[in-house]
Amino acid sequence: MPNLSYPGVYIEEVKSQVHTVSGVATSIAAFIGYTSRGLDNRATHIFSYADFERGFGGLAPDSELSYAVQQFFANGGTEAYIVRVPKAGSAPASVILLDSAAKKALQVTVLSNGTWSDELIVDVNYDGAADSKSFNLIITDLSSEAIETFSNVTMDSTKSNYVVSVVNDLDSGSKMVSVSVSGLDPAAVAPAETGVTGGDITLTDIKNDQDYSITLNIDNPSKTKKFTFIAKGETIPGSIASVCSLFQRKATAALQDPSLNLAGGSVLCVPSSDGKGLRVSALLPNDFDAQITFSAGAPADADAALKLSAGTGSANVSHYWPNSQRGGDADAQMSATRGSDGTGLPQGIDLIGDQSKFTGIYALDKVDLFNILCIPEITRAQAGNPNVSDLSSTDQGTVLSAAVAYCDLRRAFLLVDAPPEVLDVSSATDWKTTGLVIHDANGAAYFPRLRLADPLNNNQLRTFAPCGVVAGLYSRIDATRGVWKAPAGIEATLNGVQGLVYKLTDAENGALNPLGLNCFRSFPIYGMVDWGARTLVGSDAEGSEWKYVPVRRMALFLEESLYRGTKWVVFEPNDEPLWSQIRLNLTAFMMSLFRQGAFQGTKPSDGFFVKCDNETTTQDDINKGIVNILVGFAPLKPAEFVVIQLSQIAGQVV
Repeated sequence: MPNLSYPGVYIEEVKSQVHTVSGVATSIAAFIGYTSRGLDNRATHIFSYADFERGFGGLAPDSELSYAVQQFFANGGTEAYIVRVPKAGSAPASVILLDSAAKKALQVTVLSNGTWSDELIVDVNYDGAADSKSFNLIITDLSSEAIETFSNVTMDSTKSNYVVSVVNDLDSGSKMVSVSVSGLDPAAVAPAETGVTGGDITLTDIKNDQDYSITLNIDNPSKTKKFTFIAKGETIPGSIASVCSLFQRKATAALQDPSLNLAGGSVLCVPSSDGKGLRVSALLPNDFDAQITFSAGAPADADAALKLSAGTGSANVSHYWPNSQRGGDADAQMSATRGSDGTGLPQGIDLIGDQSKFTGIYALDKVDLFNILCIPEITRAQAGNPNVSDLSSTDQGTVLSAAVAYCDLRRAFLLVDAPPEVLDVSSATDWKTTGLVIHDANGAAYFPRLRLADPLNNNQLRTFAPCGVVAGLYSRIDATRGVWKAPAGIEATLNGVQGLVYKLTDAENGALNPLGLNCFRSFPIYGMVDWGARTLVGSDAEGSEWKYVPVRRMALFLEESLYRGTKWVVFEPNDEPLWSQIRLNLTAFMMSLFRQGAFQGTKPSDGFFVKCDNETTTQDDINKGIVNILVGFAPLKPAEFVVIQLSQIAGQVV
């Protein structure tokens, strides 16, 4: 209320009672399993298969997850989280960086296990450094071209830009490495700059009265190469930047000499931190830490002018390389240890993970929302034997039990793949009735396994778990028809699928469908389609209200949307004004869904109701701080059986 002090008109803005309830996304998939590269046990958000290739290395023969993600996006998926579970016995790469006095300054350790980080390099420079403990740290993944730069970090632990705090920060720190000073020299200053840093150049010392040459000395492998830096009569560079450009171009060209066997290598040159000299490094195939130095050709003053040779320049490895394969220390790096891929694919306990450490399934605790969970590793086949499971039936059941319990907690839906041994109707019946240890509304099982072309094996057909294809199908149907539409029928085509492990007849399909096992079928014209939409509790014998996939997923969608859309209610005065606001906002949300055809009926009262008043919330509830909201909806159920009655009529009687 404004302060009414003078006669006239007052304007007052009144807060609206509308709190919009927004529907959440319905088809964000989460994939758990092994990939050839990427961060371990950290849920990474991707929006395309190209994102997966950049972050996780794309397809790998021993990665069921990689194929499932490819199939997800090929079938209409748009958004996913990937949790990489490393192989058993794997280890990360690491390297210790020394300062200019050879003191152990900083240990860099790759965040993810495996040899995938063979092309990860670390650089240090002093551009803009405030003191002897300050430096810039650059992490580069050459395979994905990802670069992380941490500018003006320091070895001084009392400063806010302390390198350990900055690089290891969970939110804004590195996504590729961690750093540590534990057990190293506390008196160490900034790690030595990478490459060769020369002294100050006097441009007038660079001459062109004859050919001036320089020799590159490469220490690993040991090679030398002389090249002409300034030819007689050639235009002399007029700035340090021009000197850099000329040196980089000619030295890189020299490396392409076939006798060196370094084709594809390059020399990098930038002005030194004070802008008065050169900083030079090399990028040599398979020898990223190879040190290069320079010596004079003839005449000697060509090298002297660039101030890069011994006595004027300081030389270090071209790049610190955690995966150095030299077998020993080199210049200002030591204890370089190559990562290990391990000895075996993740087992059941690895896929489940540790909730206290946010590993395995529980890495998804860091994710705000996901709706579909896929773990193709559960039913992976043995190498070379597509009809035998790699994990024991006990391990499969343990992982499935943990997965469906987690889905119940997160209001998500689990896609269950038939194991490799389930090859026909008889084995499918046994598996669904006695072999499958989980029985929950938040999941659906699919049979048979699918046959798709394998790009890594000359497009020969390979058998896959169907969860990736089905997750993409869910996403496609959600986008075109809505989550209330069954992801099945002739529009539920399976893109990329070229065969089925077992081709069902109508009668065989009729034996499995009443058990709640969803089947894939192959029909003329339509091709491969999903021909089932029942949950794990969808058997005819149970008569569950959550019999159908779209009904259950619709309920999960409503629960999550209303949960998020009513948080404003908490701590509001618990009386009729609040209840009326709740009814207003939730009715508006449900009405919008009704208009889209999400519920049964021809009028809103047929399709849903929202009740929140003194009948749902008693005085005793109010005293306990409780407000009860009752929301009901009439779900659309799929037309599973179409019956056409045909009869003859008598001909016309005259």
